[in-house]
Amino acid sequence: MTPPDELASFGYRQELRRSLGGFSAFAAGFSFVSILTTVFQLFGFGYTFGGPLFFWTWPVVLAGQLLVALNFAELAARYPLAGSVYQWAKQLSKGFLGWLAGWMMLIGCIVALAAAAIALQVVLPSVWDGFQFVGGDPSVTSPTGAANAVLLGTVLLVFTTAVNAGGVRLMARINDVGVAAELLGVVVLVTGLLLFAVRGPQVVLHDAPGTSAGIGGVLASALMAAYVLYGFDTAASVAEETKDARRTAPRAVLRAVLVSGIGGLAVVVTALMAAPSLTDGQLAGKGLPYVITAVFGDTLGRVFLADVAVAVVVCTLTIQTGTVRLIYAMARDGALPASTRLAGVSPRTGTPVAPALLSGALAIGLLLLNVGNPTLFSTITGTSVVVVYLAYLLVTGPLLVKRLRGQFPAEPGRFSLGRWGVPLNGAAVLYGIAMIVNIGWPRAEIYDLAGSGSPLMLLFPIEFVGGALVIGWLCWLRLRPAPALEPAT
Repeated sequence: MTPPDELASFGYRQELRRSLGGFSAFAAGFSFVSILTTVFQLFGFGYTFGGPLFFWTWPVVLAGQLLVALNFAELAARYPLAGSVYQWAKQLSKGFLGWLAGWMMLIGCIVALAAAAIALQVVLPSVWDGFQFVGGDPSVTSPTGAANAVLLGTVLLVFTTAVNAGGVRLMARINDVGVAAELLGVVVLVTGLLLFAVRGPQVVLHDAPGTSAGIGGVLASALMAAYVLYGFDTAASVAEETKDARRTAPRAVLRAVLVSGIGGLAVVVTALMAAPSLTDGQLAGKGLPYVITAVFGDTLGRVFLADVAVAVVVCTLTIQTGTVRLIYAMARDGALPASTRLAGVSPRTGTPVAPALLSGALAIGLLLLNVGNPTLFSTITGTSVVVVYLAYLLVTGPLLVKRLRGQFPAEPGRFSLGRWGVPLNGAAVLYGIAMIVNIGWPRAEIYDLAGSGSPLMLLFPIEFVGGALVIGWLCWLRLRPAPALEPAT
């Protein structure tokens, strides 16, 4: 059990209800990643630009994110606090730099929340064409498909906002059931695809016949794996609601990234093995729903896609849960505008209600700004990767500096990287820089699918980050007198 005075040592009161067990903490990180949601969302994109070779971006990203997760697990054992990335950065860096990690993570979470919600468009019209309310082409890269995605995403965000405002127990029950269904779905999917495979695993060693992805296409296709494998830190973001958090949170973080990474890798390779054709354009245009309906048949395929839709709902719910905890953690430090209101916890539900309403409204607003935009999916997902990876780098970078200065000694009885801390931390920093440059690179494959040639579109993630930095600096100038913004220990 967690000592009742543990939060007091960090200068906080226990306001959230500590009711989550180890599986629920793992489920929070796993469902943020959500293999079925994100792999289904971007499989077609990855194959379009990387062909079968895009598979190799998976082990690279998994290895890199595992490096990050190992460092995060060590921090989770030392600082079992709501808001994970923000709290860790605040302990490692004084002033603006420590606050900036929380600010960038918050923006990244809002973008990721919108990106997850629009994933319903990938599966629901395939389950029943009546879900294409707007009419026209349901493809996510068409204007009508993008408009319908906004409609479906908005309805989903209203639902997840209501659940998050209703209390952590309600959220956890839905999340636990959803994660169990998703894990079962992944096992069934991989097994079924193996049984109906029409080619061997060597498919990942070559381009599709008659095509040549090239190194540029493979690098662009890394967006899929980079987008799928982040958010595992949410397993630590609910630490103040987790029993025995110092021991539970590090394990939950590592399990979330490992299970998600290995499961996603298995889905990708078996889908390539079972796809009826690699060259008819269906795999790139329709992605995994095409493989599912072709392999399992129309009826069973629709049933499985319905399970994927459940995973999308749970993924969106958990992303918002992590976002709510981050807003709450920053607000109680006076680190956000309107902090007094945002830091309030409902005595009836034990949940920060105002952050739930704010996060839902901001995500819906982001969707409405993109109604009918055919580059909606790739633009939002690419930008979310750049912003969140930057937030991660603002933790791993200062942590490496601390290690090199001998200011981060191992603490007995807690998870520690020991003598491997410096090399593993250094590798995590190099990986983070490389992925930010790769995904943020102004390439038309991600940010200008319509082929407009507009520099504004190609430079969108750089413009977005620049705008976030300017607004963040202005907020910091206003909030800087707050004493809680300095490290608590």
